[in-house]
Amino acid sequence: MRHCLFLIALLLAACSPKAPGPYDERADARAALQSAQAAAAAANQPVFVVFGANWCEDCRALDKAMHAEPSASLIARSFQVVKIDVGNFDRNQDIVATYDNPTRKGIPAAVLLSPDGKTLYATRAGELSSARRMGADGIHQFLTGVADRGVRRD
Repeated sequence: MRHCLFLIALLLAACSPKAPGPYDERADARAALQSAQAAAAAANQPVFVVFGANWCEDCRALDKAMHAEPSASLIARSFQVVKIDVGNFDRNQDIVATYDNPTRKGIPAAVLLSPDGKTLYATRAGELSSARRMGADGIHQFLTGVADRGVRRD
């Protein structure tokens, strides 16, 4: 009987819908990026592009930290954010290539774009690929440094 209940529970878990992940696997990444760039130009803010995938634990850790304080407030006042799903490194690779392949050393990876679309910074050394170990404080420190790069110095 106990074995039967275990099997039923296992089947129910397998059949239940998965919680949505931080990356929209069906999104038109080019359209999302274009929309973020238009909003950035209007707000005179940089665009923070995050490349990742729902299967990636570090990507989920980064997303969680980005939605928690104090990072959430920093992001809200500093960036327009767009998340781009890379799947199993088989999606949106044309966009990744546009920014000199910041995912080469792992995901999550990020690019900071000026309001007019110029690259200000990219994580080419895998700076975020261990987001779980960085923790919320380490991620906040990273985001603070990125936000400083996006400040206009006219």
